[in-house]
Amino acid sequence: MLGAAELHHDASRVLRAWTGPTPEQERLRARYVQHLDTHDPSSGAGSGVFRECVPDHLTASTLVLSHDGARVLLTLHAKARRWFQFGGHLEAADRTLADAAEREAREESGLALSLDPVPVHLNEHEVPFCRPGTGDAARPVHHLDVRFVAVAGPGTEPVVSDESLDVRWWDVDSLPNPDLTDLVALSRARFGRA
Repeated sequence: MLGAAELHHDASRVLRAWTGPTPEQERLRARYVQHLDTHDPSSGAGSGVFRECVPDHLTASTLVLSHDGARVLLTLHAKARRWFQFGGHLEAADRTLADAAEREAREESGLALSLDPVPVHLNEHEVPFCRPGTGDAARPVHHLDVRFVAVAGPGTEPVVSDESLDVRWWDVDSLPNPDLTDLVALSRARFGRA
């Protein structure tokens, strides 16, 4: 599958070139690179970038900042019932990680965005509602999320798509999900708005 090989190559290249801003982010970066090395489609091992790779696979997401960096645009996730940045699974049509992150943000917010193609943060998390198999065969799935940032233009108004329960701007000082604090701080710092 050519799409898998191309996307896998881009993910490996991006993650090898990126330097995590903290020791924990560097640990995660090394974990992601090892995952991709283990699941290299050129070796016949399948691809670690698609949801079919269990229990772990890459995902891509985008935090959308307001033009002044004072607010973030978040989506109310339908299954988790929590507020998150936009994101999801990589698809065969995505040529790069950044393409996947931009596509997910566009689909979920209705906004045309210009994405910074350099990751800003990594996050590995278990997804309890995404378990293949049943009984003892059911294993926890982990998303190895590569997070990007985009800045929306002044007066930009999102649209709630059928992929979101709600989409809303939040002040950076009153986030509805404290798990986003580091992502927001790093994203604002990227644009000198911290």
